[in-house]
Amino acid sequence: MRYRARVEYDGTDFAGYQLQVGRRTVQGELERALARLGGRDGERIAVEAAGRTDAGVHARAQVIAFSWDASLPADALRNALEAVLPPDIGVGPLRRVEPGFHPRYAACFRAYRYTIWNGPRSPLRERYAWGVRSRLDHSAMAEAAQVLVGRHDFSAFGGWHRQPIRTLHRVRVRRTGSTIAIDVIGDAFLRQMVRSIVAALVRVGRTEATGEQLAEALRGDGERLFAGAVAPPHGLSLRRVVLGRPQRTDR
Repeated sequence: MRYRARVEYDGTDFAGYQLQVGRRTVQGELERALARLGGRDGERIAVEAAGRTDAGVHARAQVIAFSWDASLPADALRNALEAVLPPDIGVGPLRRVEPGFHPRYAACFRAYRYTIWNGPRSPLRERYAWGVRSRLDHSAMAEAAQVLVGRHDFSAFGGWHRQPIRTLHRVRVRRTGSTIAIDVIGDAFLRQMVRSIVAALVRVGRTEATGEQLAEALRGDGERLFAGAVAPPHGLSLRRVVLGRPQRTDR
């Protein structure tokens, strides 16, 4: 049987979602727990995800899928997983899906939120937010963010990819007191793309860059202005994955 579930994790102590030899990852902990419950220590039970979050990045609603051939019912399996997983990973209810289901290909879009604490030093808030001391003009950031909405080549705002064209459905910047939340919703993302966008918008908020310069970078005219700048990972969280895209049969 194949199951999917929503998973929440605190990414602080993980080297990212994806399995890495000799490093602690979310995928590694999930697969280790399943192998233990299935009585197959040392034998891998692959756990695929809708997105491969980077080291230090959190998730409120990551979507995973795995195949299970033991006799434990879904509710009992979920309870058993909760019992053996570390405290920085939580698993929601398990749902039956078709055998070929893969959350990466089934996802219509993904929603990320980046949180900035734009106030005095606050160790508790800044565990999950980027502490920026200089006052940010969030209105300028919100206006500049709109040039990013739509289908563009995001090479200037992410790691290299043979197909850098991505579609952003929304980029919203809101301030509540000293907290600035940047919501980015898109069909898919390049590596470190959201964090690169946040770093660029912070430059706008500091009046070090403009919305027009963001537009130039999208056109390939001003890539060097923002190249290599990424916001720290601990302010980023995968908030939502919407499923519904037909599964590919040619992969």
